[in-house]
Amino acid sequence: MAELEPVIGLEIHVQLATKTKMFCGCELSFGDEPNVHTCPVCLAHPGVLPVPNEQAIRYALQIGMALGCEIAPRSIFHRKNYFYPDSPKAYQISQYDIPICGAGRLGEVRIHRAHLEEDAAKMIHVGESGRIHGSGASLVDFNRGGTPLVEIVTEPDLRGAAEAANWARLLRETVRQLGVSDVNMEEGSLRIDANVSVRPAGSEELGTKTELKNMNSFRYLQRGVEAELVRQRELIEAGGTVEQETLHFDPTSGNLTSLRSKEEAHDYRYFPEPDLVPLAPTEEMLREAREALPELPATRIARYEEMGIADNVALSLAADPETADYFERAVAAADGAEPKVVGNWVTGELAAALRLAEVEGGAAASKVSPENIAALAALVQAKKISHGSGKAVLATMVAEGGDPETIVEREGLAQMSDSGELEAIVEQAMADNPGAVEKIRAGNPKAIGAIVGVVMRETKGRADGGEVNRIIQEKL
Repeated sequence: MAELEPVIGLEIHVQLATKTKMFCGCELSFGDEPNVHTCPVCLAHPGVLPVPNEQAIRYALQIGMALGCEIAPRSIFHRKNYFYPDSPKAYQISQYDIPICGAGRLGEVRIHRAHLEEDAAKMIHVGESGRIHGSGASLVDFNRGGTPLVEIVTEPDLRGAAEAANWARLLRETVRQLGVSDVNMEEGSLRIDANVSVRPAGSEELGTKTELKNMNSFRYLQRGVEAELVRQRELIEAGGTVEQETLHFDPTSGNLTSLRSKEEAHDYRYFPEPDLVPLAPTEEMLREAREALPELPATRIARYEEMGIADNVALSLAADPETADYFERAVAAADGAEPKVVGNWVTGELAAALRLAEVEGGAAASKVSPENIAALAALVQAKKISHGSGKAVLATMVAEGGDPETIVEREGLAQMSDSGELEAIVEQAMADNPGAVEKIRAGNPKAIGAIVGVVMRETKGRADGGEVNRIIQEKL
């Protein structure tokens, strides 16, 4: 049987950080008493009329521009008809065939569309431990009902569970830096559904997809997609076929359960919302949306990678604008340190030292200036001090601030320049550790670490690890 490749598309719901709901003036909230932020509009009383939230429209335009979407000169709202207790109107106001944002791209993933809609209310299911009048019940909190959402739908361009989770992280960070949502997954401000299928590698035809609903963490998303890919592959390899259905992944047990089959899928009977006029963004709204865009994470990542920064370091920097700005100031000040070396020190050693010292606010709020972290990276790269000594200097800088060269001189941490002295220390370390020497000769290269450790202790970290290794190998 031909190898089966994953094909994954995502649907992401972003809750917008407006002060009020999408079609009424009720305040948005999280964690308040149930049903205290409601009105006749969001409770669907007879005769009421919706009024669009202008700020939500402006936020949707920013999201669309950040994703490189085509902005529709005219879009319309639709009624998505279904009956469920969390929707008091028996329909949801959404957008269907004419969304505000059309085709776009983020990184290597194409965006199919991004559209405005309102959120449903919150269902609270009371189980065996909370029976009401002797029977189970479902309660509805309408505080969330009517919250402005932008739903982002990708093309099926993702080819693995980890890739899907990493791309979702990039999307979340992009939206967060726009300031249009807090994208808090624990509170439901960002919710992800995954459409998953497999097909023979190299085929252009899509397989039958299943949908995993409401992934509320990136780890949950990755594990759920991995589990569904395993299930589909095993089913096909056993001669079965994948049925289109909606699934729930239980992160505790790792089990997948069916929520709704293809035959039970809703016919939403979309039709234009008669109580709302079309959306036609003005030139001023479009200009303001463009001007509000910061340098986006994807742009920063591409720029950093051109500087030779590793993918994971570039992503880490782009995820925190303040740290990214700190890094760029360090690179600008660097004299003798390559950008990739500075980036590694900022995201690696400095971040770790700040955590260890329990310094809050990150690199930008620390006593270590960008100029001094660049100077320290240059000292290590030029082998004027060892990496171990560099970490010791950094610990002092985190605690006290200061210039690294001054600290090196004061603490006597300069790299050993007397090769004869270092060779004598290595010879003594080998003589004191005959067991380690025999293990190395017997083909266990890891045993060299014991000798290197002794040398580093004797030299107080001033020896270059690579040079120590070279001398040991030469002596053997």
